[in-house]
Amino acid sequence: MIPTLLPSSPLRRALSAMAAVLVFALLVAEGAATGYVPTAVATVATGALCVGALVVPVGRFPVAAAVAVAASGALSVVTVQLTHRPEVTPGAAELTALLLLVARAVRTARPASAAALSAAGGLAAGLLPLRLPRAEYVNLTEFGEAVIFFSLVLAVLLGLFLRLLDTVRAREREADRQAQRLEYARELHDFVAHHVTAMVAQTKAVRYASALGHAPAPDDLDRMLAGIERAGSQAIESMRDMVSVLRAPGEGPAATRPAGDLDGELRSLTEEFTAAGPATAEVSLAPELTGARHGLRPELTTAAHRVVRESLTNIRKHGEGVRWVTVDVRPSPGGTLTVTVTDDGRAPAHATAARAAGTAATADGSEASGRPGFGLTGLAERVGTLGGTFTAGPREDGTAGWRVAAELPLESWKP
Repeated sequence: MIPTLLPSSPLRRALSAMAAVLVFALLVAEGAATGYVPTAVATVATGALCVGALVVPVGRFPVAAAVAVAASGALSVVTVQLTHRPEVTPGAAELTALLLLVARAVRTARPASAAALSAAGGLAAGLLPLRLPRAEYVNLTEFGEAVIFFSLVLAVLLGLFLRLLDTVRAREREADRQAQRLEYARELHDFVAHHVTAMVAQTKAVRYASALGHAPAPDDLDRMLAGIERAGSQAIESMRDMVSVLRAPGEGPAATRPAGDLDGELRSLTEEFTAAGPATAEVSLAPELTGARHGLRPELTTAAHRVVRESLTNIRKHGEGVRWVTVDVRPSPGGTLTVTVTDDGRAPAHATAARAAGTAATADGSEASGRPGFGLTGLAERVGTLGGTFTAGPREDGTAGWRVAAELPLESWKP
């Protein structure tokens, strides 16, 4: 196994130290080739400045690069006036560092700074061969300057490519963050709306009974208030969990996902729904899906849980005359997981009209006030991302009631 080179790992530090020693040794060797101590020291210093500018933080790079380029160009101009010159190389390490400075400037600097640093770096690189003896100028004119020019062009192209790559990556990260924000918004809606609608339903039941002159008995009233209190506590807990996820992005949304026991999760939802009254909800789950070892992928159990929860929430908010609700989850012969939630109530008038008109309003969780909701829209998006299909509307068999159905691909699932 290849070890991971973390920024603070000993291996990373050791490799960086070895690279620094090798580069410094090369700079010293090139400086010593001048045969003159002041020139050797200056050559090592300018080379070290160019190499050092490559590793400084981005915020300090323009200044460091400008100083390095200016020092390199100044040394080249001064060397022309000297008699002690290098016989072998004008500074291959320094030339390479200058070209990499141009590439980094194009990649990270603002357009104006990138253009200025590229021009200055190219000029400093072009002046480097002047450090050689005058007898070598003919060869430099024919070969050296052309090589430097094409190397400079490649450095600019490399910087442009890396800049484009950074831009694409930044856009991908922003798209991922935006998708995560939408996911958190759906999660918050699903969690809180489910519990708040339970509170509203129980409060309406108390008010309705009181308005008819049949105030609940003390025991019944205490039971209803206890249900409201429990739903409120669960809503607060759900909000607290969501805020903890938002404050710790590295943890991800795992804490908001249901456990692996699909049977237990769905029965908990229906029992809570039934306890809030007045309708009764029942779960019909295929035997091979019971228990925690059903083998379904986590995203499938999460989607099934969300479909059932949002459906029960909408029934509580919009259902009229609902007496029973059936939740049916089972694999189909077509290789899908079918999740169906059916009730016997009367469909809201605004949703029925929208379905008759052929619009998507029946699947967006529209509120009774006519304002669009986001619950069923989020479910349709979640199911769609898994490659499934989602429908919501009046029952197609002609009987009274509302039906929500999701078909989720099982792929290679085996019971």
